[in-house]
Amino acid sequence: MNLEAKIDWEQGLAFQAHLDGFDFVIDGTPEAGGKNLGPRPKGLTLVSLLGCTGMDVISILGKMKVKVEKFAVSAEAALADEHPKKIVAIKVIYDFTGPGLTPEPLRKAVALSEEKYCGVRATLAPAVTISHEIVVNGNCLIE
Repeated sequence: MNLEAKIDWEQGLAFQAHLDGFDFVIDGTPEAGGKNLGPRPKGLTLVSLLGCTGMDVISILGKMKVKVEKFAVSAEAALADEHPKKIVAIKVIYDFTGPGLTPEPLRKAVALSEEKYCGVRATLAPAVTISHEIVVNGNCLIE
């Protein structure tokens, strides 16, 4: 399987991106010469990681018959101080809400995503240090 994407320059730092039949604008910040017309590429890298692992985890939990009311995945990234200002570390926060949720199946689903299924994570690591935190009904599990 191959992936294909394309961007067409619009103006300044704005590009029209074409991916999977969807079109959207990416742009730089005004400080960098853009007009803030869309998200930045490094942020989209985080969204790609979160989407990949989030889809894995919710699919795995479904197969395990674990019912989740709400599920969100967020990330905090640290950037290098010097150019290229690449992502050097990412902390992924898995936030689960629902009655009767226990830590073990959640930990197992996260581990399977991180260690076996998430291709975006596998692409980033080991060049980027990736850690995680699991929150269940507002309580952080020590990871």
